Amino acid sequence: EPKKKAAFGSVGRRIPYRILHVINQDGESLGNMHRAEALKLMDQHDLKLVLLRENADPPVYRLMTGKQIHEEQLKRAEKKKASSKTGMYIKELSFSSAIAKNDLETKTKQIAQWIEKKYHVKVTIRQAK
Repeated sequence: EPKKKAAFGSVGRRIPYRILHVINQDGESLGNMHRAEALKLMDQHDLKLVLLRENADPPVYRLMTGKQIHEEQLKRAEKKKASSKTGMYIKELSFSSAIAKNDLETKTKQIAQWIEKKYHVKVTIRQAK
């Protein structure tokens, strides 16, 4: 079982599969071919092979320039950064039922700010002594 690729990038000359599905740098399918043919194409056009889908049968590789690989890495980093921010944040606030008017106003302003930032707000009111 070949190791999972942690990062998107060139696989170099070490390809664990004999038969590959190859896509050229313009996104057109070149069909299934032996890894030796794919390596020869890679050398002829001065491109790099990048693994796109390992789970497919046969695995899908794409011929890319160094610039294309770099742009794709930047896109994936942006997507990962954006998706990590979509997590749910919960803010909790608790106060006594005997809270002073000023304190209540301050806390309601804070709650409004959290709601604007799309946080989930949990308010707990404790009974005064």
